[in-house]
Parts: sequence; structure tokens; C-alpha cells
Amino acid sequence: MGEVLTEDQLVDAVARDRAQGRRIAFANGCFDLLHVGHVRYLRGAAAEADRLVVAINDDLTVTALKGPGRPIFPANERAEIIAAFQPVDYVVVFSDRTVERLLLLLKPEVHCKGPDYTVDSVPERGVVQSYGGRTVIVGDEKHHSTRDVVARLTRQG
Repeated sequence: MGEVLTEDQLVDAVARDRAQGRRIAFANGCFDLLHVGHVRYLRGAAAEADRLVVAINDDLTVTALKGPGRPIFPANERAEIIAAFQPVDYVVVFSDRTVERLLLLLKPEVHCKGPDYTVDSVPERGVVQSYGGRTVIVGDEKHHSTRDVVARLTRQG
């Protein structure tokens, strides 16, 4: 089971892992209402390195990104749920609009994004390249979305 950490705790954990020769993969998202696409994304990201860090958008950022009524679950609960997934080692909640600052802080060897991107369209790709990391696309094709799940539930409710 993974751990929910503060940024300072995460920096220390990553440093310890690197000192032991471990490589770090980094994934991020809102993870508001989980579906199989999230599971496949996390599995794919974990396969890219020895440790998986997952950064979760805080509540204000999710509202700004997804609109009113979101998130459905608060950040601390979303973080705890993601930490319970076997492939996840560390979870951190962040409040920035993008993960650029966290990427520069941690410098993961691999930045993993889902299939709604291409390697060339990942906004943080340049940041990852600047420190020698690589960007990869993981998970299955984008046939799942929280927005669709919420819409189905709303129609049925």
C-alpha cells in the first residue's frame, strides 16, 4: 500500500529511493471518480520505473479544471483511495495549475500521461526534457471518463 505524503516527505522518500538505485515514475490527475481507465493508467505508469509517485490535484484546482460540482470527493479521500492501489508507492496532493513545479522538484526519470495526449502534446514535456527525463503515454485508449460516469448517474438519478 502506498503512502500519502507532504511534498517535503515526498522529496525525502524519493531521495532515499534514488540512493538505493531506484528509478521514479510520475503520474498525475484529479482521480475524482475512479474507473477502469484510471486503473490501467496507474498500472502502465508503475511499469515504467521502480517507484510510482502520483500527484493529485487539490479541490480548488479540480473545480477550476472540471467546473462546478467537482470534485465529487475531497482531495484527502482521493489521495487515500489512490494510495491503496498496489502499483502506487507515494501520493501527494498539489495546488498548482500544472505539475511543472513538482516535476522540477522531484525530477522523475519518467513522466507518464494518459492516452488523451500524445508525447508531443504533453504540456510539461519541455520541463521533463530539460532535466533529462522522458515522457511516455500509458494506459488504454480514452474510452472512459469521469465526466461520462457522472452524466450516466445524473440521467439515472
